[in-house]
This record gives sequence, structure tokens and C-alpha cells, in this order.
Amino acid sequence: MSGFQRGDDTPVLITEAEPSYDDQQAARRKKYALMMSLRIPCLIAAVMVYPIWWLSLIIIAVSIPLPWMAVLVANDRPPRKNENVRRFRGSRSSRELDDPAHWVVDSR
Repeated sequence: MSGFQRGDDTPVLITEAEPSYDDQQAARRKKYALMMSLRIPCLIAAVMVYPIWWLSLIIIAVSIPLPWMAVLVANDRPPRKNENVRRFRGSRSSRELDDPAHWVVDSR
């Protein structure tokens, strides 16, 4: 048996590819559902601790931005990878590019 074989049949990740768009969207959907489902328990807890009015206000204040934050999380995609692309930086002047000594003539 070679050193590259494994005892189980689980696949090995051999690439740095990002998860598929559907997997990313499913994860964002789960986060959205979790954050939105936390709002109802917050409001119920605020009603239950109503005799302590300041605690009730704190719980309500925490639950107010939850829908906004849930939408931001649901719409947020991971940033694209920064790829090193060679680009012309313009270090030469246009006069150097138009120098007749460097013209190429096609002899076809």
C-alpha cells in the first residue's frame, strides 16, 4: 500500500476553490433565518421582564437592528480573491513607443 492511500473513502480537498454559489447562498440563508428567529424570543423576553423596565428597553433595543443586520449578512458575499495580474504601468513615454528605429516591417 502506498503512502498516498487512505483507509476511508472520504474525498481529499486538493484545490483552493471557493464553495459553489449555491453553497454560499444556503449558508447565508441559514444565517438570515437564525438572526430573524432571534427577534421573537427577544420580544417575548422583553415582555417577561417588563417589571424591570430598563432591562426590557435594553432587550428591545438589541432586537431592533436584528432585521437590518440579517439582511446585510444575507446579501454579503465573500470577497473575490486578489489575483496578481501583470499590468502596464506606463513607465515609458509615448515618444519612446513611437521611435522609428524600433519599427517592425512585415515582409509578407
